[in-house]
Amino acid sequence: MLFQASTYSALQAGDYNGETTLKELRAHGDFGLGTFDALDGEMVLLNGTFYQIKSDGNVYLANDSMKSPFADVTSFEVDKQLAFSEASIGTLNYTGLQHYLDQQLPTTNIFYAVKITGECSYLEVRSPPKQVMPYPPLSDALKNQSVFELHNVTGTFVGFFSPQYLSGICVPGWHFHFLNANDTRGGHVLEVTLRRATIQIDEMTTLSVELSQTVTAPLTYPVVTTVAVNGISLFFLPARNQVATS
Repeated sequence: MLFQASTYSALQAGDYNGETTLKELRAHGDFGLGTFDALDGEMVLLNGTFYQIKSDGNVYLANDSMKSPFADVTSFEVDKQLAFSEASIGTLNYTGLQHYLDQQLPTTNIFYAVKITGECSYLEVRSPPKQVMPYPPLSDALKNQSVFELHNVTGTFVGFFSPQYLSGICVPGWHFHFLNANDTRGGHVLEVTLRRATIQIDEMTTLSVELSQTVTAPLTYPVVTTVAVNGISLFFLPARNQVATS
């Protein structure tokens, strides 16, 4: 099952108030990505450890009391594993990598978590600076993002694929964060030249979303909603401390 804190549309609208603690996120899995309160950098959850990649490009261990306004988390289980090398298919840029992964999926109507351990001759990553209220929309906040170029780097890509028909709830298509092998550099992946890699894929058909309680639009979902769409079960959980009224 894929657990998600808040929705992508809420993040796009500038809802950066962290509501879910990392301790609470860890209860849903050992693998994930997201951001931190006030959009303070990029998140990587790998093997049960949370890392914060700030706008200075450096990686910091994140403690359980820190909060996130948006995150995807799952308990990673390998359903498929494959490997490629420069000698077999050549190098892959980011578009090529996504196309290669698309070809490995039995369907694009469900969710996938993907762990890629590989060697890159080039990698371009970003991390946004911490925002101050009133928060700007995500598109404006990212205008001041820090972009870093890494060369001859090894590490792990933590990624998810979400169906296009869930755009707004989830980030549609592929979404990757990166952490190098020394746990010192990383960020949201913008471009890559991938030379060789081991790729592990986890298939998921259930999404659980905990809705934000700080978005400006009123909550229109019932206290708990279960919806089946294209074979996927969707669970929308109420915001914390929400009081039902009649």
